[in-house]
Amino acid sequence: MRLSLGPVLFYWSREKLLAFYEAMAGQPLDIIYLGETVCSKRRALSLDDWLALARELRSGSSVEVVLSGLALVEAASELSSLKRLCENGELRVEANDMGAVQLLAERRLPFVAGPALNLYNPYALQELIDCGLQRWVPPVECSGQLVRDCLLQLDALGIARPEVELFAYGHLPLAYSARCFTARAENRPKDDCQLCCQKHVEGLPMLSQEGERLFVLNGIQTMSGEASNLLGDYPGLVDCGVDILRLSPRGEGMQQVIAAFDAVREGASPPIATSGCNGYWHGQPGMLRVGEVLS
Repeated sequence: MRLSLGPVLFYWSREKLLAFYEAMAGQPLDIIYLGETVCSKRRALSLDDWLALARELRSGSSVEVVLSGLALVEAASELSSLKRLCENGELRVEANDMGAVQLLAERRLPFVAGPALNLYNPYALQELIDCGLQRWVPPVECSGQLVRDCLLQLDALGIARPEVELFAYGHLPLAYSARCFTARAENRPKDDCQLCCQKHVEGLPMLSQEGERLFVLNGIQTMSGEASNLLGDYPGLVDCGVDILRLSPRGEGMQQVIAAFDAVREGASPPIATSGCNGYWHGQPGMLRVGEVLS
């Protein structure tokens, strides 16, 4: 089982981003995703900056670096930027929008299908495999049974399985909207948001009337209130055919998270109890924390 570090989903300053990736260098990671997937107004690092950072991370290391694209492309300028990203000439791209799939397929470039693509069955996977899909990150609401069934159906159709990368840790990206929820929370128009989401290192919590953490607002993205954590489900992930576990960056404590997942994949016993939610994996409401139920 390999470990990947997903793209940073929150808006961090240039200094924080560079410091974060400096701390990630040398961690037991096999794949690192770089780039902006949420909002094109977040320009702390340019494409050239991401490429320079990728070169640093790969220097003297076997780590694979992938560039991630936007999940919601709304303007011609965003499409132009996406085209530049797809034509970077150095790194594989994670497509989070079908526009990226088309651009990459036209150029016959292999790609990663990110979790924002709605790929839930073997026929949809087959279409994109024909376009160059080599790695599939299932949507975060997929259960273990759905992933397992998809892979078995691919086998039955005689289609070579792509690599399967599962979102295993972090706040789940649940939905995207043309409206910026963080700006709305501060009574700002989206066009004059003043980049207010940068004030929230891990997004803006949204609580119920009882004070329960339901969601996290992250610009145009709605995320799970609690971080998902599938570490305790590790044996079921292996049995399901998962190849890679994605750990989504958080503001603090990522070294400890990576160390815990690395220890389990190296043979340590999975913890009996972990914090965070895992309901989706078990076919239950995503916000729940349920015990291991897969054989």
